[in-house]
Amino acid sequence: MMLSRAFEAELIKRPDHGFQLLSSGQEAVAVGLCAALTSDDQLLCSGRAIGPALARGLDTGAVMAELLGRTGGPNRGKAGRGHLAQPSAGFFGAHAVVGGNLTIAAGVALAFQLEKRPGAVVCLFGDGACGSGALHETMNIAALWKLPLVLVCDNNQLSISTARHHALAPQRLFDLAAPFGLPAAGVDGMDVLAVCEAAEAFLARARAGEGSSFLECFSERFSSHSTATRETRSPQVIAAINARCPIERLRRQLIDDGELDGVALIALERDVQDEINRALLFAQSVSLPDPSEALDDVG
Repeated sequence: MMLSRAFEAELIKRPDHGFQLLSSGQEAVAVGLCAALTSDDQLLCSGRAIGPALARGLDTGAVMAELLGRTGGPNRGKAGRGHLAQPSAGFFGAHAVVGGNLTIAAGVALAFQLEKRPGAVVCLFGDGACGSGALHETMNIAALWKLPLVLVCDNNQLSISTARHHALAPQRLFDLAAPFGLPAAGVDGMDVLAVCEAAEAFLARARAGEGSSFLECFSERFSSHSTATRETRSPQVIAAINARCPIERLRRQLIDDGELDGVALIALERDVQDEINRALLFAQSVSLPDPSEALDDVG
């Protein structure tokens, strides 16, 4: 979580950071979820991809290079934040279109089932995607075919600047799974340990051939929707949200439990900064794609 937060902070200092959707405040969802995954699993996420990609274990330097449009990225700088992918690392990819990853995730899960692969597929999407027909279509097929698919809604309670209750009728988004008979639950998305525990239970079902499920994580977005979007929330609301920081919450818990002290915390912070510095040096050392490559990999 510290790495993701620091990575984004350094990225947006650069004049060439481009259009980004940041994961600040939502780190516990990505990290808790990825902590429950194994190398056999595949993760798909929305366009808010930086936190999930880092949590899945993609190389920090390669992610930085991809976001800065350089050839050292997993997709040679062509995918950027919105379509970043590295299936060999268990990260099937980001999808910039709201709800666009849902039906693709069902297809990946079907491939797992047909090929009798041991893992499961996780699709991470925002609350805005719950208004798309693709979610209902995906749940229908997932339930009928008992696909090894875990649908995870990272509910930061805003669709750009529209409050969730103005855009979606259900009081609890995970209730959308009920008509399809899918097990579903809601969890505090600011508690990384709670997210991991809930994800582990649903992943165990999927891996055992018991079918799909729906997990809603209630999170908070600390930044505006994107680096090109103005903040519409009041300073008072932002202050209240920041007080729920998932990193600080886990830090306090680890200190209270005697598992972390000041010396270890300083070492962690130093390690994170060293990794960020390495990522920046790597990204700066690799070139931009040659214009002649513009149509390569276009199907």
